[in-house]
Amino acid sequence: MFTDNDNNIQQEQKKSGCGCKSGGCNKLSTFDWLEDRISVDPTPYDIYEISFKNGSRKDFYRNIHKLDIHTGDWVIVTTSSGYDVGQISLTGDLVRLQMKKKNYREDRDIFEIQRLANDRDLEKLTEARAMELSALHKAKNLATSLKLDMKLGDVEYQGDKRKATFYYTAEGRVDFRELVKIYAREFRVKIEMRQIGIRQESSRIGGIASCGRELCCSSWLTNFSSVTTEAARYQNIAINQSKLTGLCGRLKCCLNFELDTYIDALEDFPKDAERLETKQGTAILIKTDIFKGLLYYSIRNDVEKNRVYAVHKDNIDDILAQNQRGEKPESLGVVQYIKEDVDENVDFADVTGQIELPVSKKKKKKGGNRQNSGSKDRERFANQDPKQSGPQEKPSGKEGQRQKNYPNQQQQKHQQKPRSNEQDPNRPKHTDQNKPAADQSGQPKLGNNKKRWDKNRNFRGNRRPERPPQKDQQ
Repeated sequence: MFTDNDNNIQQEQKKSGCGCKSGGCNKLSTFDWLEDRISVDPTPYDIYEISFKNGSRKDFYRNIHKLDIHTGDWVIVTTSSGYDVGQISLTGDLVRLQMKKKNYREDRDIFEIQRLANDRDLEKLTEARAMELSALHKAKNLATSLKLDMKLGDVEYQGDKRKATFYYTAEGRVDFRELVKIYAREFRVKIEMRQIGIRQESSRIGGIASCGRELCCSSWLTNFSSVTTEAARYQNIAINQSKLTGLCGRLKCCLNFELDTYIDALEDFPKDAERLETKQGTAILIKTDIFKGLLYYSIRNDVEKNRVYAVHKDNIDDILAQNQRGEKPESLGVVQYIKEDVDENVDFADVTGQIELPVSKKKKKKGGNRQNSGSKDRERFANQDPKQSGPQEKPSGKEGQRQKNYPNQQQQKHQQKPRSNEQDPNRPKHTDQNKPAADQSGQPKLGNNKKRWDKNRNFRGNRRPERPPQKDQQ
């Protein structure tokens, strides 16, 4: 059994245009406060404001069929291609005020309201809303495949599922003619591409701001004015990019809400009061408290460098007048805040109150650093006596690669090696068997490399390094 309180709640929900009492789940929600105050309107206004997709888009329609409709009713409206299903958000004289605010003329062509929506129309609208998320993902992939410089933000299907509107953001003009053909072939509906700004995208998507409330652009704000960092400076807000930007990546619109109040309050403060001359030194303005009417100064000298003076705005004019006459006051007044001297060489102190574990030393890798290993090899070869060294074996692997990188060491070894076979009797001499077969002219065959064969050169024509003398091991 319904009570009077339940009836009041239903009326509140109907006025807010959504399913909750406060209207927070509906973007750009409005409250028809004239609905219950006027029972019968002798001259009703025949234009109604209708919202689509939870208030993401609103438009005005004319009730030419004299239907008995009220705020919160679902109706069928005509469009340029088929029909759409929307919810009435405003009626009566409030619509006239809203049209005047948006500069919407009454004599222009306005689409009409056909009838009230039935259950089948609402089911079809629910199906259309369920198709939008998958269509958005698929449309993003298709746009990425064509390498278009654009970002798709939202998709809206018409109530009859014959048309889909794609909202996108881009820095400049985008040639999406080929993309529209692909969308029409994939989705089998009429395609409309509509470019919007970054703030309009945030208003359509919605979200929660850093203050904990819904975004102003998606709840009530309709016109977007320019916001600059001057608004933050007037309000003595630190210029922190991460805290001043909203979800859209632009400066927060709420910086302009109280800007006029701060500008009016700053008019009472003295001008050109950044520096004041006193007998103690030059006082520099470091902070302004608009609410208390105080200006904080710091005197830059060795004695007063850590003291901050708070001077009322009414006393600044007297000090400025004395400075213009060439006079300097004794001081600025009573010290408001004294900063304690802090030693520059401060040792580490545990301020967390927790036990910190010692840093574990990492084990060095077996390979070590290549540069250090190379320097050790150079020292070892430099300290080695070539006379005391025995027979040397041909290095392999990394050691052989290091010797290639140091030609000075290789040159020293070559100077110690014998130059001919007479000095090295143990070296085998070249015989006719080692020579390549000769042709009819008596010259050896050159082969594929086209170079003459030489006993002291290898197959590439480079000088062949001679082996060091080998001594008999006892």
